[in-house]
Amino acid sequence: MGQAYLLTGMPGTGKTSIIKQAISQSNCNAGGFFTQEIRNVGIREGFRIVTLDDKEGVLAHITIDSPFRVGKYGVDIDVLNTTGIDAIYDAIEHNDIVVIDEIGKMELFSPRFIQAVQDALSSPKKVLGTITLKPHPLADTIRQIRNIKVTELTRNNQRYVLAEMLAWLAYTGK
Repeated sequence: MGQAYLLTGMPGTGKTSIIKQAISQSNCNAGGFFTQEIRNVGIREGFRIVTLDDKEGVLAHITIDSPFRVGKYGVDIDVLNTTGIDAIYDAIEHNDIVVIDEIGKMELFSPRFIQAVQDALSSPKKVLGTITLKPHPLADTIRQIRNIKVTELTRNNQRYVLAEMLAWLAYTGK
């Protein structure tokens, strides 16, 4: 089973930023996707998936009418099942590092996403990502897998976590 390094923590602690910094500073061969906030006049209205090869789609938004909901956001499973999952499988096939940001409540609505995460974690590739801090049966199962390191990121430990992640990438990245 491949190794994985997953960040967890409260919203706004910089999980995605730390992963982006680590990838940039390590010059590793990474593929996969990030989740970015959609803001309008400073107010969060949703989330988009952005792949490392510059494809994107709106994952969740206050204007999406969907049976899949997290708070005020409707979740577009079709965007996840195409853009996000395609990026995971492409990274498994072509990259050293598979980035999955994030393994969260919205994403875990999709059985195809769950399978893609399991495939990435059981591949020989390294997985770098984020996972929900809140308890969730599927996320809790992932956290218990033997070769997965889960680190809680806070505003106070960002430098330490970045250094640790860079060391992990240098040791396991190629």
